[in-house]
Amino acid sequence: MHKEFVTQLVSLQSKLIILKIKNMYPAELIKPMREDLTNVGFEELHTVEAVEAAIAKEGTTLVVVNSVCGCAAANARPGARQSLQNAKRPDHLVTVFAGVDKEATDKAREFMIPFPPSSPCMALFKDGELVHMLERHHIEGRPAELIAENLVDAYNTHC
Repeated sequence: MHKEFVTQLVSLQSKLIILKIKNMYPAELIKPMREDLTNVGFEELHTVEAVEAAIAKEGTTLVVVNSVCGCAAANARPGARQSLQNAKRPDHLVTVFAGVDKEATDKAREFMIPFPPSSPCMALFKDGELVHMLERHHIEGRPAELIAENLVDAYNTHC
């Protein structure tokens, strides 16, 4: 019995070490950054399959590639939240976290081609097709209100 317990404990410790290596940032650090979006209805996507399923959904889907950087905190997340006050808004709200959910983030970025990978960034999809993109250079140094206006214009056109 003791040997089985030790074996299971060693296995769990190994998995934890692998998990820590895979994730650049500790969960406690990014928790409030995740909650900035999940508290207003964004669904977190952690796997390639979840990203594929979200993009394939009928209707409009806003994908936010979240990040720990200052422009995500000051501009991107507040802009995304503010944009949701609009009468027209996406049917689905999802987010991946750059530097944390690597495979999910990479898959989301594949759907954003021809735009180069950047974080934070936001992409609006309609029936699986990319129809609007906000890259980091559209976000960095711009107030959240401008980012929200940009997204609202996209919602009014595509949602």
